[in-house]
Amino acid sequence: MTSSMKITLTKTTADAHWGKADISYNSEGASIHLNGGDELRQVQQAARKMRSQGLESVSLIGDLWDIHSQWAFAQGFATAKQIPLITWAGTEAEQQRLTDQLASASFARHLINETPENLSPMSLATQAAKWLSDIGGDKVSYRIIEGEALLEHQWIGIHAVGRGSERPPALLELDFNPLGEDAPVAVSLVGKGITFDSGGYSIKASEGMLGMKCDMGGAATVTAALGLAMKSGLNKRVKLFLCCAENLISGHAYKLGDILTYKNGVTVEVVNTDAEGRLVLADGLQAASETGAPLIIDAATLTGAAVMAVGTNYNAIFSPSSELLAHTQTKAAEVAERVWPLPLEPWHQDMCPSAYADTANSRPMKGGGAGGASNAAGFLARFVRPDVQWLHMDLASAFADSANELWAAGATTHGVLTIANLIESE
Repeated sequence: MTSSMKITLTKTTADAHWGKADISYNSEGASIHLNGGDELRQVQQAARKMRSQGLESVSLIGDLWDIHSQWAFAQGFATAKQIPLITWAGTEAEQQRLTDQLASASFARHLINETPENLSPMSLATQAAKWLSDIGGDKVSYRIIEGEALLEHQWIGIHAVGRGSERPPALLELDFNPLGEDAPVAVSLVGKGITFDSGGYSIKASEGMLGMKCDMGGAATVTAALGLAMKSGLNKRVKLFLCCAENLISGHAYKLGDILTYKNGVTVEVVNTDAEGRLVLADGLQAASETGAPLIIDAATLTGAAVMAVGTNYNAIFSPSSELLAHTQTKAAEVAERVWPLPLEPWHQDMCPSAYADTANSRPMKGGGAGGASNAAGFLARFVRPDVQWLHMDLASAFADSANELWAAGATTHGVLTIANLIESE
């Protein structure tokens, strides 16, 4: 049995013989020495150092630990190989909240870090449905539309992207309804669930393809967020749509120059098969719009352009509503996560023109050209009912290709708390 090391926070400097170290050790355990500035970042960095030194189990003790600093420690302490073993400090309510956050984030982290071979589109849909059903019991109902049945329901994008794989694409439609069958839907969630992205015929280079098991990070994020809100006593009806597919190359795969006609009549020319995420989300956003929910939130590892714009410590957010953007920033700050708004104007819908269809799915140039993240959001806007509040989150900080000073390699789950807080507050 691994013994648990006691970890305290202190605002005093380490004894002189430790030099400028931010961590010191004694017979009782370890102390993290805060030096002002961004203290949550310091805590997360210290947790990463402790984990890299082989520490596996800790107890957080002392009065300086609050819920945010403990969560920062947990995020730095987590790895792809093991759920953190942490005994929390604080009140019973705070400890329960942290336990629920860790369980939800660990579920998302497991899915995102899972091998592409083990996580097929149907497996993603099934695991998400089972986990939420285990939390919500008979308040949860769902169906999975698979393979050719997608065409019967006119979910053209998911089918097109996934038809190149031997493992069929799928759409999970899940309903959490604690209020009764006629209750209005308060929020609809949509997640990009590309379980592996080769780029299709617009094939990625090997180094760019290696981490593409993470391309279902949006699906994992919204699922974990809904589960966390449910664990916290959510008492409103929420619908969830996961758009699940493998983007592979075969004689059955969709091709450049193909034109897809969506359920709402919009025609889309495929100019880049590696811009597949927006093609599947178009179906999910239409399904979400059909629920009548006044708020739609989608999450996706959608564009490299978002990463270039905001880096890997923020998620990019888009909405036609400046009020919703400001509200999202407030809700993210409440849970110590970072989001940053990028432009989305009505004319962004026309930034991917086509001579053959209403729009193309990208621009035929590397990375989709200038403003690629906003152009992708503009494409998605064509598939959202115009009278609803809509938030698009491009998950720039959802995955670390290699370990760094804040994160172990793999899924970070950054964004789960923000979306959960939005669901709970609406």
